[in-house]
Amino acid sequence: MYLDNRKKSYAPALVFITLAFFSCAIFLSVPAGAQKIKQLPPPPPAPRYKPKPTPTPEYEVVRVSSNLVMAPVSVTNTQGQPVLGLKTSDFRIEEDGRAQEIVQIGDPEQVPLDIALLIDVSSSVSERFAFEEQAATRFLKQVSRSVDRATVFAIDRTPRLEQALTSATVASAKLLTIKAATGPSPTAFYDTVTEAARYLATNTPEQHRRVILVISDGEDNFSNRVRDSAVAAYRATKDENDSTPAARQRIHTASEAALLAGHRKAQEEVQQEVQKANAVFYAINPSGQALRLNVISTRAQNGMQNLAIATGGTAFVPEKIENLEAVFDRIASELRSQYLLQYYSNNKSGGASFRRINVSTPAQPQLHVRSREGYFPKGK
Repeated sequence: MYLDNRKKSYAPALVFITLAFFSCAIFLSVPAGAQKIKQLPPPPPAPRYKPKPTPTPEYEVVRVSSNLVMAPVSVTNTQGQPVLGLKTSDFRIEEDGRAQEIVQIGDPEQVPLDIALLIDVSSSVSERFAFEEQAATRFLKQVSRSVDRATVFAIDRTPRLEQALTSATVASAKLLTIKAATGPSPTAFYDTVTEAARYLATNTPEQHRRVILVISDGEDNFSNRVRDSAVAAYRATKDENDSTPAARQRIHTASEAALLAGHRKAQEEVQQEVQKANAVFYAINPSGQALRLNVISTRAQNGMQNLAIATGGTAFVPEKIENLEAVFDRIASELRSQYLLQYYSNNKSGGASFRRINVSTPAQPQLHVRSREGYFPKGK
């Protein structure tokens, strides 16, 4: 038993000695030359990539801000008929007294037309309303082509967009669904024209011709500016305790002055909005010559006339309602023969102040040239 224990304690040592013997035998059997490992130099560092600098271009990048100005121009002879076939060399255009180079004359048959038709639904025109709708519908279909669009507004107590820009067929169908007021109703004429101008400026390309066509007597008693002036007139007189004839006359004069100032300011603001929209304003007053019997009606018509002149349009007062279609025909003929003069302004003054333009035909001074009075430059 003692011997067995000794054998067990020597067993691991014997295994170790055996393994050592075999290892030495293998080592001695390898050739001497192979026993030495040659010390190689450390590998060279990996090349570091250096991106080539971007070559400097041989040209300069020029940023161009467009100062293209477009001026719709109507030219008629001594009989009032449109004159066709004029060329760039036939026109002279000046901006703030400085001659401009016309770069192109847009063909009215090629330049799309966007029309905002505004129809008065107040009680003052309700008797003639149905005839006005039908005539306006025929006009839209007559003047519009497939590339043209129309929008319809109702002149009511507040501006009312009846139909967004669409084809003449759709706009005409919508126009026939509008109803006139059956009783006394306020009229926001100025606000509606302003709304239409802003709508065209926002929703139509600048390269298109923009037209605002109004069928109304132009009377306004409910636009924001008019209401403000009426409130101011009331406040100026409500504290008056003097009831003498002289005092009443003074109060009446002050009230009228406040109202006139409100209308004048409203007309100026409307004109600016239409000019900023680069739109041409046309007006058809169905009241006939009877409007001359009323001071308010006369003032309203004069306001529409001034707006038309400032933007290159016309304000019509047909003597009879039956002449309404002839007026529409004349406007349609003018729009189809309208020139669109285009030039790059050389005015370097900057700013956003109004710039006056003047268009003439020096070689044919007998022709009547109608264009807008000027424009507001676009902000940079």
